[in-house]
Amino acid sequence: MNTSTTSSADDGACWLFAYGSLMWRPDFAYLDALPARLSGYHRRLCLYSYVYRGTREVPGLVLGLDRGGSCWGLAFRVAAKDAGPVLEHVDRRELQYDVYHRRLLPIRLGMGEGGRRLFAHAYVVNRASPQYTGRLAPERMIELVRQGQGERGRCLEYLRNTVAHLDALGLPDPNLAALLETIEANVVQEHLE
Repeated sequence: MNTSTTSSADDGACWLFAYGSLMWRPDFAYLDALPARLSGYHRRLCLYSYVYRGTREVPGLVLGLDRGGSCWGLAFRVAAKDAGPVLEHVDRRELQYDVYHRRLLPIRLGMGEGGRRLFAHAYVVNRASPQYTGRLAPERMIELVRQGQGERGRCLEYLRNTVAHLDALGLPDPNLAALLETIEANVVQEHLE
């Protein structure tokens, strides 16, 4: 893991890229939160959740940054003086189950092509983890989202929150939105039967 805490920012600030619940629950001090694009990785429900959104007996799914494509999210700018403690705090939150690796990756700030490029810490999926799902069949993904419930609530609510927050930020994720739409349609259909 690259342990550098600074980016190429002139003020020595640390940048942290968020793509899931960290976007709406940033439980750390930061100076700014800006839309940003990470190339080379995409957001995907690709990790079995045995604690937060499921159990070992009835797993759910959580998001990971997996290789390929690109991903819109939020880049949090953390003051240089806070960088070490903030990264330690987020590492405790994100690295405790060995499902992610923290990497320093290039991002582009802002929505336009002229956005500033810099490096940000991002938590990418650990493909060697036994919780990594690989590519799941759509039916299995739907089943896991619908059944998962853990310490932090239902997996379906996690998906709803992610889609809603991305939409509110003007950073929609068509793949997650389509998955949610399919699940919601199935739920409605079952209630009608």
